[in-house]
Amino acid sequence: MKKILAVLMTFVIVATCGVALADAPKIGITIYQFADNFMTLYREELVRYLTEDCGIPAENITVMDGKNDQAEQSNQIDGFIADNVDVMILNLVQSSSAASVIQKADAAGIPVVFINREPSAEDMALNGNFCYVGADARQSGTMQGNIVLSLDNKGDYNGNGVVDYVMIMGDPENVDAQYRTEFSVKALTDAGLQVKELFKQRGDWDQTKGQELAATALTQFGSDVDVIFCNNDAMALGAYQAIADAGRTVGEDIALLGVDALAECVEMVKEGKMTGTVLNDHNGQSHAAADAALKAAAGETLEKYYWVDYVMVTK
Repeated sequence: MKKILAVLMTFVIVATCGVALADAPKIGITIYQFADNFMTLYREELVRYLTEDCGIPAENITVMDGKNDQAEQSNQIDGFIADNVDVMILNLVQSSSAASVIQKADAAGIPVVFINREPSAEDMALNGNFCYVGADARQSGTMQGNIVLSLDNKGDYNGNGVVDYVMIMGDPENVDAQYRTEFSVKALTDAGLQVKELFKQRGDWDQTKGQELAATALTQFGSDVDVIFCNNDAMALGAYQAIADAGRTVGEDIALLGVDALAECVEMVKEGKMTGTVLNDHNGQSHAAADAALKAAAGETLEKYYWVDYVMVTK
């Protein structure tokens, strides 16, 4: 009889990506905006990994588009809590909403895995079973600066002894945007270079806005612009078009940097149309997020941070 029970138990316990689960968990996922290039890759790989590699039935996974509207996304999160999901994976529209989400989820006994947009240190210190899975944006900014430092002219294309730069930011409330903006320039100043900020505006991670802002900066400052830093590759794609429209040539009289290593941008780096980008590993991050979520669903207490390294991409 004991042998029969043991055999039955092996069928009841599901080994899911190294985690023993009595039943396949219900997972609620909301992404800040489906239209985002990088988060589309992330979302698709996250769902693929959960279903194909971890064996979670597709019907147990609900994925929602936050539509870049925090009120809309907050309603989605409230819906997940009302549906009593076993764990939530959240890419917040506004990272400043993390505290209220943590408190709601903790009251409901639902663990949370935050992804891509890091909550503040104060919010991460709150009580609850939650974590952040992502890459340290300070590292990505530093790598952008190091790519410029690796150039023969150290980014001083106009030869005036100063790296004159344009900064096209994501959402300035976002920690990733803040750190990429700060640490890309810090890498240059730490190396002893003189820098001058000609122009800095928010492009909200958007390709069209990236093109508009780069065009404005190039019109306003012309050949004074040595380097255009973009907080992500989507905005860098837009900036490249503005550079081409202005009759400038990447690698000859201007440098262009992005983050994410989108396939199109990697090709542009190979072709010399972008100076460099930084791989924001959507595979590694989505797998780590899924693994953390399944651990939490199995009743394990999460560590506060799970980091995935960036990788510098140059020709």
